[in-house]
Amino acid sequence: MKILFEVKRILDQCILGFLLLLPLMVSGAGVKDKVPDEKFRDGVELYSAGKYTEALEVWKSLYNSGYRSAALDYNIANACFKTNDLPGAILFYERALLLKPSGEDIKYNLEVARTMVVDRFNEVPEIFFVTWFNFISLLARTDTWAAVSIITFILFFILLGLYLFSSRYRLKVASFWIAVFMLLISGCTLAFSLRSRYLLNNSGKAIVFCPQVSGRSSPDEGGNELFLIHEGTKVTITDSLKNWYEIRLPDGNKGWVQQECLERI
Repeated sequence: MKILFEVKRILDQCILGFLLLLPLMVSGAGVKDKVPDEKFRDGVELYSAGKYTEALEVWKSLYNSGYRSAALDYNIANACFKTNDLPGAILFYERALLLKPSGEDIKYNLEVARTMVVDRFNEVPEIFFVTWFNFISLLARTDTWAAVSIITFILFFILLGLYLFSSRYRLKVASFWIAVFMLLISGCTLAFSLRSRYLLNNSGKAIVFCPQVSGRSSPDEGGNELFLIHEGTKVTITDSLKNWYEIRLPDGNKGWVQQECLERI
């Protein structure tokens, strides 16, 4: 009974420490999730009054100041849609979805906008576990996943020390398995953190902004024309050379287009 009591006491201390640090881990997310009220409300009032261009200017100035939020991106996308800027709407719906992958309104409006894109492709399906891994990675902020990883790794070392230096068999066994569990959580959350950072900052996805653009066999105007795509199409950037991007279409075809016709998500 004494051994079980001691294990329980250690676990309680670990959980207490985790709960004490949890507010610090998510406080950054909480601050950034709150759009600066005054400027955002100005945009909402303009949008509600049908002044979509003015609302777009207010929200984009907030975006250009460095602020990032799913709510802000979503409203910019709606304003772009209202002003007939289809590629801009798709771009910001995609950005909003990265910050809030479970947003049903974002998904719905994005699908509506996509129906207006000229190009249609037989898409190569993504492997299901990659889709789920990306979804879970985006459920929390990058620094939140990193903080959880660090804390659980520290708890792993504490429990590992208990396993190595305790003379009680049952305590050693309990601390060993809990340490393994903490190490597993630490590794998973580290992977989620790295993947979240990659998806948000360097996913390689982009939206076509030119009314139409030709994909060529080489990064110059002399290359053979391989395909023709239109504004709003989502592509993947696979390489770059000077002012040209090599892109991959949803159906797997590749070609070179000028950088000025693309905007990275």
